[in-house]
Amino acid sequence: MRDFRHIIMASALALAAIFAGGCGIYSFSGTSIQPDVETITINYFEYKAEKVNPSLSNQITEDLRTQFRKMTRLEQVDMDGDLEIEGSITGYDVSAAAITADEVAARNKLTVTVKISFTNRKYPEDDLEQSFSAYEEYDSTQSLDSVQDALCAEIVKKLVEDIFNATVAQW
Repeated sequence: MRDFRHIIMASALALAAIFAGGCGIYSFSGTSIQPDVETITINYFEYKAEKVNPSLSNQITEDLRTQFRKMTRLEQVDMDGDLEIEGSITGYDVSAAAITADEVAARNKLTVTVKISFTNRKYPEDDLEQSFSAYEEYDSTQSLDSVQDALCAEIVKKLVEDIFNATVAQW
């Protein structure tokens, strides 16, 4: 008798999860995309920062596309998606993060700033224009060239997560 109650309880919970997932705008991935929104266009991020990193535009664009492919049901289209993200890299800067007693930088910080424009053609009240920044620190005894790829990978991961959350998770 006790096992029978557990089976009924588990079945009821499973049905509730199915119905909740099928009739609302929320999903288990944390997104809040309306059911009638089916496509997204993620345009190539322009590079507008003074200091040049030739691979950063491609890296941000592709990682953002991958995030949307993995975490949403949206079909990616080249133009006129129900949702559209345009962006540009507006900052790529190195600054001192920690100064020693001799007024020498012990750690440096690489900061990347992007500006995005998010358009929701079906629900324009969700449109968004916002800048995002992320950084990583590194030891000043290392050259930027030697750590740049690893730092940028971590920075891009943070930026992609922030952009994703701001646009479709609405956090």
